[in-house]
Amino acid sequence: MSDLPPSPAALPTLYSFRRCPYAIRARLALAHAGLACELREINLRNKPQALLDASPKGTVPVLVLQDGQVIDQSLEVMLHALRGNDPDSWLTPTEGSLEEMLALIERNDSFFKQALDRCKYPERHNAEAVNQAQADALTWLSDLNDQLEDSGYLFGQNPSLADMALRPFVRQYARIDEAQWNEQPWPHLQDWLQRWIDSALFAEVMETYPGWVPGTAGPVFMGSSAESD
Repeated sequence: MSDLPPSPAALPTLYSFRRCPYAIRARLALAHAGLACELREINLRNKPQALLDASPKGTVPVLVLQDGQVIDQSLEVMLHALRGNDPDSWLTPTEGSLEEMLALIERNDSFFKQALDRCKYPERHNAEAVNQAQADALTWLSDLNDQLEDSGYLFGQNPSLADMALRPFVRQYARIDEAQWNEQPWPHLQDWLQRWIDSALFAEVMETYPGWVPGTAGPVFMGSSAESD
């Protein structure tokens, strides 16, 4: 039996962008589930036609399966990967339910993501909108800190889908002003984020790949047994 990695031509194709939080969480699930794929790192300012042909909305991640099925929502990519292989039971937390996790993720992707964007790019919005976004972000993050207090994770004693779906967005907020982030009274949230950043899985999914050149095969992105954090 060969130890060589599979040929990219025989794998699903993942269009990705390294720093995008949606793409990060998709790669987390794909890597942890051990679902290998051909990774095509794209330039969001110069989107390749192959990406637009697969998903006209032109955002990442986009996963194109071998049968041509296209999954172009990050949460759906996560669910697809984990329903195939969920070695650490991310979909079945020790407390709460999948439905409760999905509700928290939906709130993150709407309420917090809007606040995050306005905090990150204040020059694009008026002062009133920015001030409200800053207040909303502080409320959201404080609530997450409280939820993490008992066990260190959002839904019980172990990492779950919710932890992995939210961490890339909290990381993005923390990077806006790292000194201010470190001064906040959120010890549980800060520890939760740092444990993930220090994990082998994070290092694996944040590896730098060259930009994809149309007409060529991208590198094989293949998960390992790296622990969540």
